[in-house]
Amino acid sequence: MSEYQYYEFLAIDRPLTSDEQEQLRSLSTRARITATSFTNEYHWGNFRGDPRRMVERYYDAHLYLTNWGTHQVILRVPKGQLALRALEPYCFDECVEAWTTETHLVLNLCSEDEAGDWEEGAEDSLGAIAGVRAELASGDHRALYLAWLSAIGVWGLQDDEEEAYQEAVEPPVPAGLDRLTAPQRALADFLRVDADLLAVAAQASPPAPASRNRPGKKELAPLIAALPETEKNGILLRLALGDEPQLGAEVLCRLRGEPSAVTVPGQRSAAELLDAAHARATERRQRADGVRAEARAKKLTALAADEEAVWHEVENHVARKQAARYDTAVALLVQLRDACDHVGRGLQFRQRLAALREEHRHLPGLLRRLDDRALRG
Repeated sequence: MSEYQYYEFLAIDRPLTSDEQEQLRSLSTRARITATSFTNEYHWGNFRGDPRRMVERYYDAHLYLTNWGTHQVILRVPKGQLALRALEPYCFDECVEAWTTETHLVLNLCSEDEAGDWEEGAEDSLGAIAGVRAELASGDHRALYLAWLSAIGVWGLQDDEEEAYQEAVEPPVPAGLDRLTAPQRALADFLRVDADLLAVAAQASPPAPASRNRPGKKELAPLIAALPETEKNGILLRLALGDEPQLGAEVLCRLRGEPSAVTVPGQRSAAELLDAAHARATERRQRADGVRAEARAKKLTALAADEEAVWHEVENHVARKQAARYDTAVALLVQLRDACDHVGRGLQFRQRLAALREEHRHLPGLLRRLDDRALRG
C-alpha cells in the first residue's frame, strides 16, 4: 500500500497577508494556499514544513491524517482566552500536549492506531473540529477530557502498563459529557474515542448548565449592586490578573444564583475507567448476541413449521438437473436441517435426506454438493 498523508491548516482569527502566503509557498509548490487555508496531500515524499511552527506563527487550527493510523489536531488560542494551567491536568504523554508562545497557547492532540481501519471522509473534519477553540475559551473543557480519554484508550491496548493504569488518575471531569456539542462530537470521532469508555466517563459528569439568554444591563445592574463589597473587589482582582477565561461565565452564574462549577474533581484511575468500559462493551455484545439468537430461533421455528413446502421446493430444483438449481436446493436443505434440529426433528430430517440421496444417487453433481455441506443423512 502506498503512503498517504493529508495536511490542512486554517486561519480563523485573521487572514494571512500576501507576503505570508508567499513565505508558505516556499514549503510546497503543490499546496492549495489561500488567505485562510493551506491544504496538501502526499502519496510519496514528505512535507518540508513543521506543522507546529506553522500553527505558532500563522494558523489557528491544523489537521494531519495518514493511512498508517495517525490522526492529529493542533489548535491555537490567544493567551488571554485560555490558561496553560487549566490544560495541564489533561496532558498525557505525547497524545495531549500544550505549550505557549508570546501570544498564544497551543494544544496538540494526537491519536495513533496502526491497526485501525481507514475512515472515509476524515479529511473533512477540521472545519467542524475548529469550533472547540471558542468552547475552550469559554471555559468548556470537554474537548480536553475527550483528548485524554482517547489517549488512555490507546494506552489501554498495552499489556505491560497495569501498574501505571492504577496510578494515573483522571483529570477534572467537565459537565455535559453525555451531551457533546457538534465540534466536540467531531473531535471525539476523529480522535477515535471509544464509545463505551466515553459512556463510562460520562457517569461522573454533572449535567451541563441549561442554556439561557444572556442578560442585559437592566437585569445585571441591580444584581451587581447587591454583591458584597469584598466579593466585588475579589472579582475585579481576578479580572485584572487576566488568567481566568471562564470568569465571565462564573460571575453570571453567581449573579443568577446558579452553580458555577463546570468540572468536578477526577477520582477514578485510568484502570478503573478501562475496566468499566470493557465490562460495558462485553455486556453490550452479550445483549446483542442474545437478540440475534432470539431472532434466529424465531426464524428457525417458522421454517420448521413450513417443512413440507421446503421439501417440495428442493425436489423441484433437483428435478431441473442444473448446477445452479443444485446449489439452491442444497442451501435450502442446510437451512431446513438447522430448523429441524432446533425443534427436535433432526432424526426425521436425516432419514428423509437419506431417501433423497438414494433416489438421486445417479446425480454426482448433487451428491458432491451435499457432501460439501455435510448433508449425508
